[in-house]
Amino acid sequence: MLQRFPAGGPRGSLPAEEFARARRDEGTPAEVVMDLDHDLFLVVVPRRASGAGVDA
Repeated sequence: MLQRFPAGGPRGSLPAEEFARARRDEGTPAEVVMDLDHDLFLVVVPRRASGAGVDA
């Protein structure tokens, strides 16, 4: 996880999406996910599946 943002941000404001976009612009494959239990948006770097894209 790179950063947490409260889900109740100001209307029209998307701080989690803006933060994730800035990370992607830097080359980090950041995504925004929702933590429903804590009412937060999380900016994460997804894990690659083991062996994905590797020929045996």
